Amino acid sequence: MRENMLAYGFLAPSLLLFAVFLFYPMFKSVYLSLHSTDPTGQIAAYVGLDNFKAVFQSGLFLQGMKVTLLFVLFTVPTGMLAALILAALTHNRFKGMRIFQFVFSLPVVLSVGSSAVIWKFLFHPTLGMLNYLLGKVGIDPIPWLTSPDWALISISIMTIWMNLGFNYIILSSGLQGIPDEIYESAKIDGAGPLLTFRKISMPLLSPTLFFVTVVSIIGAFQSFGQINILTRGGPMDSTNVFVYSIYQEAFVNFRFGTGSAQALILFAVIMLLTLIQFKWVERKVHYQ
Repeated sequence: MRENMLAYGFLAPSLLLFAVFLFYPMFKSVYLSLHSTDPTGQIAAYVGLDNFKAVFQSGLFLQGMKVTLLFVLFTVPTGMLAALILAALTHNRFKGMRIFQFVFSLPVVLSVGSSAVIWKFLFHPTLGMLNYLLGKVGIDPIPWLTSPDWALISISIMTIWMNLGFNYIILSSGLQGIPDEIYESAKIDGAGPLLTFRKISMPLLSPTLFFVTVVSIIGAFQSFGQINILTRGGPMDSTNVFVYSIYQEAFVNFRFGTGSAQALILFAVIMLLTLIQFKWVERKVHYQ
């Protein structure tokens, strides 16, 4: 009995935090999704599932998911591939390699707001460094954030850079965890670097890759800060991802019912994708 009370005492702070910051907002979202609100955001009437019907009938869901899926497609595979290449290149313990490891890990210490401000200067159409460098090689300036064709790509480039530090640290740690004896055995058998990486590193790194994939996809679906600072969903809704659409609906238009319905739909989509990954993709993971 005393041990149980002690265990509940240790769990109490965590349960309190979960209750305040996770369970209460979730139950509140379910409650709001079933009600309409007046222009001041106050509850006006019970409407049942009408908010969910309005989301699907207005095209908000399809448009938001289309942009969000494109954003996930642009950022997740490219970001993971870049981090994997850098982790493999810096896996060898050459002199001075610590400097490169520090540089590649650096983006992880920057907040989304700071990163977005840095990239806003880089993307500037006339004063930005990117267009200046393109001009040096004879390429016309690119309207990074003002063109519907380039805005989502620009946000994706910034997001890949922003996530590079976290992905690099995780994948580099995964490579460091592979025993050196396995590499030495492969070297004795005459395996080259590429064959060793494909036949030994990749299978043993698959649990780490699976973790990074799941976390990256969830993070991409929840991206908001960089979009709010750089483009505010524009131009012409080309960067209006689902989370930014929720923000506009709830905190700009004060339609908390529709915004909550969108949030619950997004929660269901992310949960479904995560379950699919654990059901199908995890079969490819090689655990030691």
